[in-house]
Amino acid sequence: MTGPDRRLGRIFDEAPDLYDRVRPSYPAELFEDLAALAGIGAGSSVLEVGCGTGQATRPLADLGCSVTAVEPGPGMASLARRNVAGRPNVEVETSTFEEWDERARRFDALVAASAWHWVDPSVGWARARDLLRPGGSVALLSNVVTRRPGEPEVYAATADLHDRYCPGNPNWGHPPLEEEVRAAGPGWGTLERIEDPGPLFEAPTVRFYPHVQWFNGEGFADLLLSVSIYRSLDPDARGALLGAIAERIRTRMGDRVPRRYLAVLRVARRCE
Repeated sequence: MTGPDRRLGRIFDEAPDLYDRVRPSYPAELFEDLAALAGIGAGSSVLEVGCGTGQATRPLADLGCSVTAVEPGPGMASLARRNVAGRPNVEVETSTFEEWDERARRFDALVAASAWHWVDPSVGWARARDLLRPGGSVALLSNVVTRRPGEPEVYAATADLHDRYCPGNPNWGHPPLEEEVRAAGPGWGTLERIEDPGPLFEAPTVRFYPHVQWFNGEGFADLLLSVSIYRSLDPDARGALLGAIAERIRTRMGDRVPRRYLAVLRVARRCE
């Protein structure tokens, strides 16, 4: 499996406020299941890798866990600190996971929300196991964009615009059907670019949670502006493309479109 260009992970720090405003969170039920599967709750110590602006940090803290959140982007980390202000059980540290100084700390669980694919797998899995106490668990969260059969979908309605303004981009393509994501989900899956940890962790328990965001044309363009493959485009081409997408949503799609997700939770205990 070809991994992502990890340099793209740094571009989120260019617009932390936009990211915080438009990117999806996760259903509350997911965190209830995470706590039960990982055996964590009040007083448990949790390491969160790649916390972003704190979308998962806050519900983890609200479980009563002591959360150490690591985020490589200074702007994202700063906004995360503001978002968790008033929660004394959270500490946000600015670092990549690979270079982070754990200061001999060990944790009951390691959580990564839509961030683990940015970690170097030659370092990440072994370090995750070493940072967990015996019996500790890793929990990986992701939001996979999906579509429903027969429902208008923004990429399908704007494929000609993508080809006009940014031709030849191999990343353009229709989101998968929800059923396709579920079918690919056993084990560590394939659609979320997660490397298999081998013998370091047990086989994961996998749970799925469908949810949806609704946007007008301007809001959907803002959402795309927070996505790495769009942020990496030439600024002039990107501006023209996003403006054309927003206009098409306004004029041909009733200025109201869904962005459907299947949130995926994978929880696995470390092997002793």
